[in-house]
Amino acid sequence: MVVAEVVEVTDQLANGYDVVVVGGGAAGLSGALMLARARRSVAVIDAGSPRNAPAQGAHGLLGRDGIPPAELLERGRAEVRGYGADVVSGEVGSVARDGDGFSVALADGRATRARRVLVTTGLVDELPDVPGLRDRWGRDVLHCPYCHGWEVRDGAIGVLASGPMSVHQALLFRQWSSDVVFFARTAAPLGEEDAEKLAARDIRVVHGEIAGLEVVEDRITGVRLVDGTVIAREALAVAPRMVARAGFLAELGLRPVEHPSGAGEHIPADATGRTEVPGVWVAGNVTDLSAQVGNAAAAGAAAAGQINADLVAEEVDRAVAARRGPFSAESEARVCELVAGNRRHGL
Repeated sequence: MVVAEVVEVTDQLANGYDVVVVGGGAAGLSGALMLARARRSVAVIDAGSPRNAPAQGAHGLLGRDGIPPAELLERGRAEVRGYGADVVSGEVGSVARDGDGFSVALADGRATRARRVLVTTGLVDELPDVPGLRDRWGRDVLHCPYCHGWEVRDGAIGVLASGPMSVHQALLFRQWSSDVVFFARTAAPLGEEDAEKLAARDIRVVHGEIAGLEVVEDRITGVRLVDGTVIAREALAVAPRMVARAGFLAELGLRPVEHPSGAGEHIPADATGRTEVPGVWVAGNVTDLSAQVGNAAAAGAAAAGQINADLVAEEVDRAVAARRGPFSAESEARVCELVAGNRRHGL
């Protein structure tokens, strides 16, 4: 379906919405699209700091493989606005319970109200303290083989020990290249089982702390150890510690907790994205640390469907109560009592 009317781009917030979506990435925009198509009033509040901004392309996304992340978001915003939703720039400072809904306050002083909230703010990647690592992040310092493996296939790949998933990460990248080196750094010695797995796959293990990266003409050429040894590499993989961006939910008592994988912190939710706080849903990396763009978009759409169903149920309950009248519960109980009495007397 082609949407004929394009809504004017604005950073103005209305006083209230059915749903406020906090976060304007794939999960948030996908959720907003579903809700707007369900004729809900929706605002997407986007701080403008997507996790995948440094990447050249978003991969594994059917029909849009390799699309630049900024272009994907631009297309998504246009589609959401085309159905009448507001997409505004801003950072949410707090979300608080307000009667049967929520007050949403932005850091710049703006505020609005929402009946429901969908949180899709993603996460922050905390990288090891290795000089030069952050500057190359998302380019030739990578984390996900499914996102970047094809682009570095058959190259000289290094994997930096940084957490409980690092050996697994090295074994995965071995699928894309036969030249993989595992930099153990100063981590605890490898267990016998992990060492055997790496050896079986011809993954060389290098010990010693890393002093920095060798970069020539804006490309990694090697990893330099503190003793001066340089191991030639063309790409470096690292498993960051991933922490949900969710500080603004503290007033609701909703805080990030350690993920079962040990890879970071997330906001727990059930399979639909519903959190322990009634009326608040989450989708994407804020709850699922390993979600790629396609997974995040699907989760946003699924959560949106649940939110709309929740709103419909509330509206039906109110409509039924209004139809029965203000004294309906008491009157109905009295009628039932009379009917039961008549039956007892054979009337």
